[in-house]
Amino acid sequence: MPQPALRRPPRMAVLVPVAAMTAAGAAVLASAPASAACRPDPRALRMTFQPVDHTVTDAVYFRARLTLDDRDRRCGLGSSGWAMYFTSVRQPAAVLSGTTGDIGRKQLADQGLTVARADRAQSGDFYVLRPTSAFTPVKPGERRQIDFNMELWALQKTDAPAGWSISYDGGTPHWLPARALQDPTDPKQTKAFSGDNRPVQDAARRYADNTQTKISLSLKQSILPQPLSATASGGTVPIGGGSDVRAPGNLRGEAGYLRSALGDLTRAKGAPITLRTDPKLDVDHDGKPDAEGYTLTTGASGVQIVGTDPAGVLHGVQTLRQLVPAKSYQDAAAGHGGGAVRVPRAAIADAPLFSYRGLDIDVGRHFESPQTIQKFLDLMSFTKLNKLHLHLTDDEGWRLQIPGLPELTGFGAHRAFDPGETKALHEGMGSVNDLGGGDGIAGKARNQTQANLGRPPAYQGFEPDVLNFVGKGSGSFSTAEFEGILRYANARHIDVIPEFDFPAHARAAVQSMERRYKDSGDATYRMLDPNDTSKHVSVQGYTDNMANPCLPGTYRFLTKVVGEVKKMYAAAGTPLNRISLGGDEPPGAPDAWWSGSPACKSNPETAGKDGDALKNLFFTKWNAIAHTAAPQTSGWEDITDPTKDFKLTGFTPLPWQNVWGWGREDWAYRFANQGTPVILAHATNLYMDLAYNKDPNEPGYYWAEFVDEKSTFTYQPFDVYANATEDRWGNPITPSPSWQKLTPEGRKNILGMEAQLFGENGMTPQLREYQAFPKLLGAAERAWNRDTPTTAQMPAAWNVFSNTLGQVTFPLLSAYRPVGLPGTGVNYRIPLPGGKIDGGTLSANVRDPGLAIEYSTDGVHWRPYSGPVAVGASALTRTRAVDGRTSRISPVGVPNWQPAGSYQQGALVNYQGELFRALRPSSGLAPDLSPTAWRLIQ
Repeated sequence: MPQPALRRPPRMAVLVPVAAMTAAGAAVLASAPASAACRPDPRALRMTFQPVDHTVTDAVYFRARLTLDDRDRRCGLGSSGWAMYFTSVRQPAAVLSGTTGDIGRKQLADQGLTVARADRAQSGDFYVLRPTSAFTPVKPGERRQIDFNMELWALQKTDAPAGWSISYDGGTPHWLPARALQDPTDPKQTKAFSGDNRPVQDAARRYADNTQTKISLSLKQSILPQPLSATASGGTVPIGGGSDVRAPGNLRGEAGYLRSALGDLTRAKGAPITLRTDPKLDVDHDGKPDAEGYTLTTGASGVQIVGTDPAGVLHGVQTLRQLVPAKSYQDAAAGHGGGAVRVPRAAIADAPLFSYRGLDIDVGRHFESPQTIQKFLDLMSFTKLNKLHLHLTDDEGWRLQIPGLPELTGFGAHRAFDPGETKALHEGMGSVNDLGGGDGIAGKARNQTQANLGRPPAYQGFEPDVLNFVGKGSGSFSTAEFEGILRYANARHIDVIPEFDFPAHARAAVQSMERRYKDSGDATYRMLDPNDTSKHVSVQGYTDNMANPCLPGTYRFLTKVVGEVKKMYAAAGTPLNRISLGGDEPPGAPDAWWSGSPACKSNPETAGKDGDALKNLFFTKWNAIAHTAAPQTSGWEDITDPTKDFKLTGFTPLPWQNVWGWGREDWAYRFANQGTPVILAHATNLYMDLAYNKDPNEPGYYWAEFVDEKSTFTYQPFDVYANATEDRWGNPITPSPSWQKLTPEGRKNILGMEAQLFGENGMTPQLREYQAFPKLLGAAERAWNRDTPTTAQMPAAWNVFSNTLGQVTFPLLSAYRPVGLPGTGVNYRIPLPGGKIDGGTLSANVRDPGLAIEYSTDGVHWRPYSGPVAVGASALTRTRAVDGRTSRISPVGVPNWQPAGSYQQGALVNYQGELFRALRPSSGLAPDLSPTAWRLIQ
């Protein structure tokens, strides 16, 4: 996946007593006097990560603090015989070369510690911390702070090291509970470097930014994405699961889908519903049929949906589903439904802007179950998206069974504590086999609540469970499961585009085939030259993730994969229209890629070719192989550079790296103006896995920008520079005159756009939904709605969109039931309120009018906010959705704790980014050291 070099780079639970953390089968070590043989129970330890000073250098490294709490009270941690393992997106400075590394190594040496890469291959993000003979033992009950330099910066808790475990005397490592702290009020913790001028989100900033006003929505404005036209005629029409759905044979699937959707609401009878197609349907009256267009009419004679094609009919069905009042969905979800539901009498006509309206889901970094993918497919259909780009492979995992190549899923689909990688890939991105066993880590939490340090995770922001092995590092789709996904997607007129990312980001595949060779001697599919001395390091720290283009095994492998995938599509009865070649981020400079490979020098086809020429040769062959199964191919922009002559037949690039100031801002338009079809995938606006904003408790990276639903909604596909108002650090910019603008002819080559949901931080389905919604709704609007607002029109359009979310779409999603699947609701992000206090009076607002606000003065009792209210000097606020879920707490006027302060019972303080309430008059000890005096507010 695209991740440039500078890319890489919780509401915390009460610290639970050891007895509570180790109850029900995980008892602490038996009482014994402290001795050399006495080892702390790993669960009685606690590791806390906190960035404390970004000013020690300017964007080279920062000083972090590791705080180790030994809560065992009987056993201390000695000066030898233990090792702590972890993964980290930010490299410890001590593993770097040069002055930065020297400083980092000395810093740790002075504390009696060393850190190194933990795996035999020395490849990736897996590290080990060990004591030296100079280490001062940690006493039972002691809290030890360790200064720990790390590269670049850490602005979100997502940047924290994860997956901590401790091994004694080389034995099986055990889970070591971990958390992260970061104080949003401390610039040293939140300002990356001198050029970082982006403010941290707080209540006051949100209050100033929330300029939306509540409006009465028209029928057209209540539908998302908005149709071309929608006119209500007054009155309603009853429909239900018992409605007579009339459809010809070619619409049997669409009719069945509608019956199922209505049956989830009510079994009651209603007006008849007629579905049909008209290939000449011209909804925009330009004299030409509109592919995927539809008309929807509800009136005295019932409901009629006419589509240009079956896809258009299904789009009309989805619009009909949105006409059902949210209350009817909520009643059905609560088991209170019964009667027919009523939809407004109306006439609606609609057709899409783009033929390609995509979502990319990465299951390589963290796997997701077929059911999770199917739920996303149903939500895609609900919002009229039609392309699922499924990122099936990456360095950290291969996720699809390929008959004849069992190593791909037997080895390459698994992560474990296996430094030598004899049975699985080593631990990466904080995860192994989720909370399950068989991965070499003992004593893991039994459930997400334990992993979250004692509190059920709400997934309305960062949660510490993602530091504690929650995340599907292992897993894969069987051929049957994949075929089931294909059939489910096809029923919704969604193309599934499989991606096999090569030649870089291919470590799982490359190492799986190395395992095959080592176990059986079969070199048929080998993709590494064992004598290659080339040196390169990927953004993620991998040194051995590149398939060699000079080996016949590379092409045999790709041919085998494509052939088996073609069979899966045929077995599922679905078309394979496009294969993605991947192709992003070959590490380092081209001349270094395979310069040390004897195979490249001895192969007559590759001898004498430089790195660029070898890359072009590889993609020419890879493209041809893919075309044996699919008529179209696509891949990341890295494959074909618009400033060079290299082109591929039948290939569509996805320009992604448009970060302002990085030099590729206009690549999409260069491609299009040259006549190359383009799918827009711009990171600054369409990468939904990036954090919503600069708040330590927002999960996600921020390498390209902070991305929220305003970013996706205000994106202008035919004028992407309209969003180029500031760089990723909050500094104002203006578009460069050298950036090519899209020509009228070039506009015809914009096939569509695609939102990206990469998986580094997508540890759970709930987090995936949080990242995607509401961002995906803005992307769907821009991909479908032909009426793209101009820059001048955008504020008014944004006000309408925010009202649609708050008044209509969020209530629908709260009770959403995917057709054909169990479960109800979507874990969309609930926006935090804005707030200010003047003269003891609280004023609050929320981004999306229609959502409810609550406030509290003590963190215990919450009241509905209906207007300015007297609260005193401070208050807490939160937003409540119709399903009862709430946003994170947003403090207003809450002071930072002061060691010399004196606090009365009930006082509220911020301490290192956490909120505490005084249980009794208190002073002296910090809140996290005084559980009898302070209570953490969740």
